Amino acid sequence: MIRLGIIGLSPGNGHPYSWSAICNGYDPDEMMRCGFPVIPAYLERQVWPSARLNGVAVTHVWTQERALADHIARAARIANVVERPEDMLGHIDALLLARDDAENHLTFAAPFLRAGLPVYIDKPIALDLETFDALHALQVRPRQIFTCSALRFAPEMRLSGEQAARLGPLRLVTGTTPKYWDTYAMHLIDPLLRLPGVAGQPERLFAAPVCGDGRTLGLRLHDDGPDIVLTALGGKSRGPLEFSLYGENNWLRLVFHDSFTAFRAALAAFLEHCRPDGPENVEHGTDRLAVAILQMGRA
Repeated sequence: MIRLGIIGLSPGNGHPYSWSAICNGYDPDEMMRCGFPVIPAYLERQVWPSARLNGVAVTHVWTQERALADHIARAARIANVVERPEDMLGHIDALLLARDDAENHLTFAAPFLRAGLPVYIDKPIALDLETFDALHALQVRPRQIFTCSALRFAPEMRLSGEQAARLGPLRLVTGTTPKYWDTYAMHLIDPLLRLPGVAGQPERLFAAPVCGDGRTLGLRLHDDGPDIVLTALGGKSRGPLEFSLYGENNWLRLVFHDSFTAFRAALAAFLEHCRPDGPENVEHGTDRLAVAILQMGRA
């Protein structure tokens, strides 16, 4: 049994509730009061207890407010609430840093990285390459950090071989997400870099504000690749998280819709990361290129 600690909660991010429930199961009445209606809605569509991940439990939780940590513990059946994050050391095997305020990731992750624990850092790991490199410099062994947008693992955000063949070579990719560039653009960037013919060294074409507090980035990753336009719509705009892919032969949309499956698959990949006998080629998650693109969009 892998024992996980979880750190939360940043504004607008309910991952401490949902990730813990995927590992532990949950109390439906308490989860209804979590403040994120989408979470109990997709949890109740699953079949429990078979929906839980095997061989893992979230055993410890910390948030900046004791009452909030107590509620997460009740909702997701976590046995221990700690007064300080470091109080988990010696009692857990790995850490879920389930906050998307990237400016605080280095502070929260540092003690656990120095202790040699695997750490899953919520997206985005960092807002700039300097912080990305500083986090990785704290590793005491290779591949200690795991980080990603869970949408990297969402089946509906991947192209099948048949779809790629129908499209032909990509010429334009547009991606749109609700909410803010800093916290949500990685949901576009991570799956983008899995599309065929896309990856390469980024060249920024433009970056501009849209919709008041939204942001758009245009870029190209290599000379033979598609033009790419990524947009975070900002706090007051609504719409799906989606890609439109335009190839030489056809076009299609990829629309994200299944949070539970994506989160569960990402957590399962992290657990493979944690196992001493885990495969060397386990999905590693966000890399330096993804953070470079995120940083471009902020400039």
